[in-house]
Amino acid sequence: MNQPIDVAFGQGSISIGADPGLAKWEVIRPAYEQALAHPKERFLEAVRQPIGAKPLRELIRPSDRVLISTSDGTRPVPNRQLIPWLLEELPVPEEQVTVMLGTGTHRANTLEEIEGMFGAELMKRVEILNHDAFEASRNSLVGKTESGTPVYLDKAYLEADKRIAVGFIEPHFFAGFSGGPKAVAPGLAGIETIFRLHRSELIAHPKSTWGVLEDNPLHREIREAVSLCPPDFMVNVTLNADKAITGFYVGDYGEAHAKGCAEVKDSAMVAVDEVFQVVVTSNSGFPLDQNLYQTVKGISAAARIVDEVGSILVASECRDGVPNHGNFASLMHTGTSPEDVLQAVHDQEPILDQWQAQILAGILERTDVTVYSKMDRDEIEACKLSVTDDLEQTLREQIEAAGSGVRVAVLPDGPLTIPSVEGR
Repeated sequence: MNQPIDVAFGQGSISIGADPGLAKWEVIRPAYEQALAHPKERFLEAVRQPIGAKPLRELIRPSDRVLISTSDGTRPVPNRQLIPWLLEELPVPEEQVTVMLGTGTHRANTLEEIEGMFGAELMKRVEILNHDAFEASRNSLVGKTESGTPVYLDKAYLEADKRIAVGFIEPHFFAGFSGGPKAVAPGLAGIETIFRLHRSELIAHPKSTWGVLEDNPLHREIREAVSLCPPDFMVNVTLNADKAITGFYVGDYGEAHAKGCAEVKDSAMVAVDEVFQVVVTSNSGFPLDQNLYQTVKGISAAARIVDEVGSILVASECRDGVPNHGNFASLMHTGTSPEDVLQAVHDQEPILDQWQAQILAGILERTDVTVYSKMDRDEIEACKLSVTDDLEQTLREQIEAAGSGVRVAVLPDGPLTIPSVEGR
């Protein structure tokens, strides 16, 4: 009898049937964390007894202009909760507070999207701005890293009297973990800085990967860049698969982030005994599965445990397409093979979105990837990916093609769970 498995997709899920007569199935999820019963109370405890920092009320003076950096609409940061709670705790008038969306190289969020993230009432109370990495007049040089990376940061961030970094912590496919310093760089960095932080030599380094901070050269470069103008305070959360708050990591952006990463590593990094011939994954649903560019994260998580001759199936809604901005599509369209894409990255560096193309092309050199989405199939195939309109039927066909004793892994929550093969 088939056992249904719900795989995150858009703002809901799709179901696949795990037939034990066809294969050996393993569902890989993060350790389930209960949502905090009284999150606002826990928030207040955290900001009043922070890690490695003064309580927020003691840190901020009534005359201070405060900038809060938070993630853009591609991340499920619970801004509707966190920003109002912060405003209540800050000893300053709301007109002295600016919220800035750390877009990095992503497109600006629309007013409709901002309303969805924050609510109409909050939009009337505080100024909410998109960062713009591409407008030179909005970013200023604050120094260089040891490797020579020029660090340009948003002027509004630099000119604020106090700076608060808001985000959430999950494993990240080349920075080790999200959250922490990433709210500043690449979040609020200029494009020249972002290019350097994502240069191909750093992306290719074996330590620039999921769940690794120590000796991760890319994370080290980010930390060094942010140290030139660090946030004064940090509010990071952890979330469960329902995107509900499970923990607060608040205070010094280095100490609090490190503690949160250790907790996430225990719950989200999962070891398996051996590789699988077929891996089904998602991109953890909305908002991360808005486009194919972000879907590389779910594919990358699956690639860690797929057999060299295996295949990956990814379910990702991609309501925003490839998307149609940036250079990810043009890079992935280069030539006829993944090797052609990698050569284009090498020849054209620095070029916007090269890091995502580099990672995806590296996976496609080894593994076939099939996408189930709401995108036009021609757009997906142009990026050298296979397409299916029937996820379950394609899964059955791939299992049958692999022969007897097939092992199938399912990552219903996509990159919220990062598996690895023990000893690999």
